[in-house]
Amino acid sequence: MARLSYVAILAFVLVGCLWLEIALRTRVLRRWRRLLLSVVPVVFVFFAWDAYAVAQGHWHFDLERILGVYLPGSVPLDEILFFLAIPLAAILTLEAVRSVNPHWSVGDESADETDAGQR
Repeated sequence: MARLSYVAILAFVLVGCLWLEIALRTRVLRRWRRLLLSVVPVVFVFFAWDAYAVAQGHWHFDLERILGVYLPGSVPLDEILFFLAIPLAAILTLEAVRSVNPHWSVGDESADETDAGQR
């Protein structure tokens, strides 16, 4: 059961925020291209960072807490799931706040949306 610890924490994080997609209609998952453009660079950068850190002996993973499936660079699958789940949770949370407070801009609005929100 300990082998599922890391994945269980990620599942807990996702359960804690995926309901926002439905309840507040954040439409994060519907805008999958935008989501991928946000998450994929994070995955690549931190995957490379982890692979380097593991190769240099600066970083390791508790073998009793991970699934034991490794990707190139000796990076566990669990870590890639982390790089997907945590940004997704952050984006869902951000969009949930924006759905409750539509006047809160974060810089990705078009000029028309910004003007309409200020009237």
